[in-house]
Amino acid sequence: MELKGKLYKLFLLLPASFVLFLSGCSEKIAVLNPQGPVAKSQYNLIVWSFALMLTVIAVVFILFTIIVIRYRERPDNMDYEPPEQEGNTLLEILWTAFPVLIVIALAIPTVKTTYALEKAPKETAHVEPVTIYVTSANWKWIFSYPEEDIETVNYVNIPKGVPVNFKLTSLGPMNSFWVPELGGQKYTMNGMVMDLILQADYEGDYLGRSANFSGEHFTDMEFTVTSQSPEDYKNWVKEVQDTAPRLTEKKFLDLIEPTVVGRQTYSSNHLLWVDQHNIEYCDYNYFKNRLNKDK
Repeated sequence: MELKGKLYKLFLLLPASFVLFLSGCSEKIAVLNPQGPVAKSQYNLIVWSFALMLTVIAVVFILFTIIVIRYRERPDNMDYEPPEQEGNTLLEILWTAFPVLIVIALAIPTVKTTYALEKAPKETAHVEPVTIYVTSANWKWIFSYPEEDIETVNYVNIPKGVPVNFKLTSLGPMNSFWVPELGGQKYTMNGMVMDLILQADYEGDYLGRSANFSGEHFTDMEFTVTSQSPEDYKNWVKEVQDTAPRLTEKKFLDLIEPTVVGRQTYSSNHLLWVDQHNIEYCDYNYFKNRLNKDK
């Protein structure tokens, strides 16, 4: 009986401790702080899933409480033995149907949202997107702007309110590109290109990171996404084109070696040396062989 009493007290304290835990968070959780339409859609999906699961938990706990109180052992029914039951068809239908309905309620909005996010947001579907190639390497992120002919390392600037089509690839092990406040993660893989459309509705800096274990220094693979006004973004592009050094093939080969580096900026990009339509055939050995051939 003493053990039952302790378990009962623990059961009562769990909800209160959960509330205290949430109230103690002084900083906003990134995935629950959407700063663009893609992140907002995913946030709504998280809230819907969370609300549905809370409903299930509430029903289970209510039924549990009713059964414990109503059918508990009491002095007036100490010798009671329940009759033999063959099975209740209605109950069996209910406890089979409810999980199916829950899965359907989760699956339909998830599938709709997933397919909708493969295209630019409806609000800015008429706006010409910015295309940026993202290359993961051990242990850094390389961002190539084919139209602006610039390249950055471990940071990327984007215009506010404009959809950005990130084309993800890798010159090393598989990795995961993730900016929690702008949208969900997507993998970068050697030998192929994955598209990820994100958009920032507000100016500011957003932390991006590697969400996949890829070696000793994968925790150093953090980058900053800076959302600027369209005018500031154009000024930044012009400044880089006018003042930043050009990226040589030798410098790029040194860059993709397994090292940890800081932020870098160049007024040309490595896409100049490859066919963008066949970029999936380019890997580390491609650039190494190309450089040796030029020697």
